[in-house]
Amino acid sequence: MTGSDGAGVWGIGVGPGDPELVTLKALRLIRAADVIAYPAPEAGESFARSIVAPHLPGGQREIAIRMALGDGSFPKADIYDSAAEEILKEVAAGRRVAVLCEGDPFFYGSFIYLYGRLAGRCPVAVVPGVSSLMACAGAAETPLALRNQSLTVIPGPLPEAELRSRLAQCEAAAIIKVGRHLTKIRAVLEELGLTDRARYVERASLGTQRVLPLREAAAGEAPYFSMILLQGKA
Repeated sequence: MTGSDGAGVWGIGVGPGDPELVTLKALRLIRAADVIAYPAPEAGESFARSIVAPHLPGGQREIAIRMALGDGSFPKADIYDSAAEEILKEVAAGRRVAVLCEGDPFFYGSFIYLYGRLAGRCPVAVVPGVSSLMACAGAAETPLALRNQSLTVIPGPLPEAELRSRLAQCEAAAIIKVGRHLTKIRAVLEELGLTDRARYVERASLGTQRVLPLREAAAGEAPYFSMILLQGKA
């Protein structure tokens, strides 16, 4: 999809939380949209919407795609089916729809599930955003990888044996979706002798951001927006 005049859908990455990390392109398209849609918890405010709230012009129709967030049960097929149909009706009526996605739409983003339902049925374009991966590296002042090192992105919910296998083979890593899996991840890193290379980051780019060596992180669960960076050897 090209331009901003025709009806269609933009999947827009709105970054990790800091409203100043919304790209100029994302800002332009959000303001030009007739409708904005966004993931939201079953009750309460949408984090994606809160990021762009200072930039919204007002008067736009809003579609809150409500679901249980952060519970590890994606994809929620019925919810995304219903949301896609609602968005398609807006496009059929000649409207421009901006779908907000935390971070980047195609880096574990919720828009992935809508894209699969919309592509081929209406014009769709993806607008990249600053991902949590980049935000956490910047917050920790930690290079993700050096020279010819490979970076491995590892989801924290993986079974312990799979975590151990992947971490044992990687040069540098980002462990995402830490949340309630912190104790398990910490135990695997300790077993592999990797704890001293690990940095813990939570709520990167927000006023409540915390960055510290993993050894100093409190025991128990981590917030949903948390990540562990495993530095490669220099």
